Amino acid sequence: MRLGLQVSRFAFEGAPASTGATWWAVARDADQAGLASLWVMDHWFQMAMVGDPGEDMLEGYTTLSHAAAVTERIELGTLVTGVTYRHPGLLLKTVTTLDVLSGGRAWLGIGAGWYEEEHVGLGVPFPSTGERFELLEDTLELAHRMFADDDSRFEGRVVTAERPLNHPQPVRRPPIMVGGGGERKTLRLVAQYADACNLFDTGLGPEGIPRKLDVLGGHCEDVGRDYDEISKTCLARLTMDTGAPLPEGVHGHSVEEAVHRLGRLGEAGIDHVICSMANTTDHAAYDLVAEVVSRVA
Repeated sequence: MRLGLQVSRFAFEGAPASTGATWWAVARDADQAGLASLWVMDHWFQMAMVGDPGEDMLEGYTTLSHAAAVTERIELGTLVTGVTYRHPGLLLKTVTTLDVLSGGRAWLGIGAGWYEEEHVGLGVPFPSTGERFELLEDTLELAHRMFADDDSRFEGRVVTAERPLNHPQPVRRPPIMVGGGGERKTLRLVAQYADACNLFDTGLGPEGIPRKLDVLGGHCEDVGRDYDEISKTCLARLTMDTGAPLPEGVHGHSVEEAVHRLGRLGEAGIDHVICSMANTTDHAAYDLVAEVVSRVA
């Protein structure tokens, strides 16, 4: 099993003056702890289920570029980019640039998008659900073209690109993760276009995940895709207990508790768990993270 870290809050102590240095330390700690991947939310406003919409939120790809400069091995992605946030060709050029500058460590994390409030707030169009899924499928098709140096004219359902030139090419073709567990559309797109799915431990748990993966397997059969080619990832809340105070309601895990919980997710079919920690800025937490990484490997 591989472990990753998702950072969803940037309201660091002393922010915004401290934000750059704090994020630098988080990225370095994650890299040195042996985590496989580092992810940020790609939102403009904070999500209501995490904090107040007015809480500090950084733009995703600028943040990842900063992390790329101070890390050596860890892979980098957004969990996930709403397809409405950037024009598809620009998004793919951005991901390619991150891949080149990081030496081949970028992911394309993408989904249909859902956060209407931030679109309305910043004046960005927010199409209907059906239109967003059409845009998502066009973007996935265009990604396969642009990442393979095919600049022939592309005409999709809603996107037309006369010459989708993408130079330089990625150092490594960025793996594509489609976020969400929608059984009719989202998991079909995973089967058809993606290298990884992303499910949520919260709400599904080890008991509910196998059903989603069974649905994914059915879609793979329908499109002639090898189910085993797809990495099964999930986002889980997992905070290591260093003895320092934690936010109210947050349970700190020992190494043994973390290994047990991750083992249950592994038994459910997950091979890459992306952890959302409540104490990402606690340097001491990463010594425990490193032990967990070693144990679950």
